[in-house]
Amino acid sequence: MRRFLLRTALGWLLATAGLALAAERCGEVVGIEAHDRSTLRYAFVPPSGGQQALQAGGPVTLLLLAGGAGHLDLDAQGCARKLKGNSLVRSIPAFTEAGFGTALVDAPSDFHGEDGLGGFRTDARHAQDLGQVIAGLRTRTRGTVWVVGTSRGAISAANAAARLAGPAAPDGLVLTSALMAGQAGAKKAWVAQSVYDLPLEDITVPVLVVGHAADTCVRSPPNLMDRIVARTRGPRQQLVTVSGGPARPAPVGLDACEGRSPHGFVEQEAEVAAGIARFVRGGRY
Repeated sequence: MRRFLLRTALGWLLATAGLALAAERCGEVVGIEAHDRSTLRYAFVPPSGGQQALQAGGPVTLLLLAGGAGHLDLDAQGCARKLKGNSLVRSIPAFTEAGFGTALVDAPSDFHGEDGLGGFRTDARHAQDLGQVIAGLRTRTRGTVWVVGTSRGAISAANAAARLAGPAAPDGLVLTSALMAGQAGAKKAWVAQSVYDLPLEDITVPVLVVGHAADTCVRSPPNLMDRIVARTRGPRQQLVTVSGGPARPAPVGLDACEGRSPHGFVEQEAEVAAGIARFVRGGRY
């Protein structure tokens, strides 16, 4: 009896440890060789839509590009150690619940410094690196791949959608709180960059642009969003301005550009993720 109880207790402990490990795992870490022999890593969670996904046009994976410096510092479990408050990082469970796969992309190994991706977001090599990820995901999942960028990550997403073609090109583009106003004359030249520095006219896939009416970040004024869809040439395009959210004073200065603010759709993540899901599946936000 004592041996049985010990075995039972040991089995329970192992099962509990396994569940804890699974709970801590954010995705499979995949690494590829990128530009100039650098390494690019991303955390992959496969699509789980099952029969519903097949009926809706097949499995879909969202390639997620965070803002800020873009360096997530992914750990061995695929969890972000930096930029954890970013809206796309926080929204991964909602995307997973909707049946989408996700690929949370870290900055390449040669852009892990203080500036992170900095001015590299508009570089053709950056688009080519993302194209490798897109092509790999498409082969692996046998489904479609949409690129989703938020804040400064929207520059990277637009870069990929504008430059890539063939199997490396995304099937659609989603921009949230896009960085549309740079700071000319700043000490670092790349601070002046915005999505408007890219050839948006070359984007011919479906485009969804989402902003928040209460976004007070000086880099993403919602009144400039219409200029994006005026230049892109997607077969389906929609511009959405979200309102509501927590009733608290709007942040000011750089705090207004952080993820846990209207800029990051704080406490409205599920609502925004559901709208994105509807658009990606062929409907309206």
